[in-house]
Amino acid sequence: MKAALYYDFEKPLLVETVADPVCPPDGIILETKANGVCRSDWHGWMGHDPMIKLPHVPGHEMSGVVLEVGKDVKNWRIGDRVMVPFCLGCGKCQQCKSGHTHICDNDYQPGFSGWGAFAQFVAVPRADVNLTKLPDELEFVEAASLGCRFMTSFHGVVDQGKVRGGEYLAVHGCGGIGLSAIMIGAALGAQVIAVDIDDSKLERTKSVGAALTVNAKTSDAVEVIKELTNGGSHVSIDALGSALTSRNSIRSLRKRGRHVQIGLTLAEDANVLVPMGEVLAKELQIVGSHGMAANRYNDMLSLILSGKVQPEKLIGKTIALEKAGEELASMGQFAQHGVTVINQF
Repeated sequence: MKAALYYDFEKPLLVETVADPVCPPDGIILETKANGVCRSDWHGWMGHDPMIKLPHVPGHEMSGVVLEVGKDVKNWRIGDRVMVPFCLGCGKCQQCKSGHTHICDNDYQPGFSGWGAFAQFVAVPRADVNLTKLPDELEFVEAASLGCRFMTSFHGVVDQGKVRGGEYLAVHGCGGIGLSAIMIGAALGAQVIAVDIDDSKLERTKSVGAALTVNAKTSDAVEVIKELTNGGSHVSIDALGSALTSRNSIRSLRKRGRHVQIGLTLAEDANVLVPMGEVLAKELQIVGSHGMAANRYNDMLSLILSGKVQPEKLIGKTIALEKAGEELASMGQFAQHGVTVINQF
């Protein structure tokens, strides 16, 4: 098969012909039809993820067609159109039995634990526990755009942040996660405040539901948010993943507000200094959002099929596999507008 892989961290991806993957007994071989290029892939390429063993094929936001089925699989057939979560639960541990497959004690992450979908084919284990049928109404590119950023934002906004209509929701960072959170929050009836340092990105947020925008480069975002909301937002999300955006998100909350950490804080941002005095005095809540359990996909898809959210608006561009390395390397400069999806293999 053709795949884009790297032999060392921070080195260019090479598109090569490699051996086809072997089908796991409890899994499938997916023919990749579309796969998103995500900042999590960039973190892996930079060497921030200890799970990755070289050489490596990244890619965890995948959709496609079942090409082969393992002997122990009961629920899937060759030709099925499917979506794949980026955290695959084992179905047996305490977390999985509680319905939280996305934080499985024995999780497997395609594109991190093993080779991912910057390739024509990918082996996906634990199929019966994790795969979701792709509705006929959704195209593969649109489905791939849901695979990490949108569904993590859905879990963060709906399940973890518990955003309600009429509340103020501040979203710090307006890349793929941020745009998704803005769209979902607006669909729930929240007054969404988009925060970024790029005016062109802020302008785009208006088309997906932002009611207000704040440029954190030219103003004090925390103070502006407090002024706009008469005391602070009810819910605030760090959608970027940096020490600054995380602290700003917490500090921009009103009393008894909820902070949701969705952006990955790794490398030099791994240990964020939390303003714990404010957390205590204002009785703030701090929660994380890491993917989404497979059992929540139907609710997310129902929201999409209702027309209340249009994730296709989040797609910035589609590219060929040969361009994946260039796109991945550029993520360190936060140059992307919307979600980039590979759809030519």
